[in-house]
Amino acid sequence: EVRVVESGGGLVQAGGSLRLSCVASGVTSDEYTVGWFRQAPGKEREWLSCISIDHNMMYKDLEDITNIVDFAKGRFTISVDYAKNTVYLQMNTLKPEDTGVYTCAVGWGCTAWGRRGWYDYWGQGTPVTVSS
Repeated sequence: EVRVVESGGGLVQAGGSLRLSCVASGVTSDEYTVGWFRQAPGKEREWLSCISIDHNMMYKDLEDITNIVDFAKGRFTISVDYAKNTVYLQMNTLKPEDTGVYTCAVGWGCTAWGRRGWYDYWGQGTPVTVSS
């Protein structure tokens, strides 16, 4: 059974930073995709970023295995620590409009040239509140 658990959310002032973590257990494939989404109050869930995980080729450059939504470029960075089996979403220069529930998901199909992936397994989400 695949289990996805996020952590790292919290309350931060505008301009601050947070690093979210996502641990996926029970994934039987060496290659899969991890994506980050968020849902702001009163809005639909939106895709933020994804990373293509490959346990057989762990030293690929991040720019070759990640994709990120345009509005987050320069502020958010997705990365992976294979030793800890953890995907991170580093969020800098946070704004009040970044407030929402951030959710991690596991699936397939993320590419650096535009595919956002398709997702089968979802975490419960971690709340982020950015105060002005």
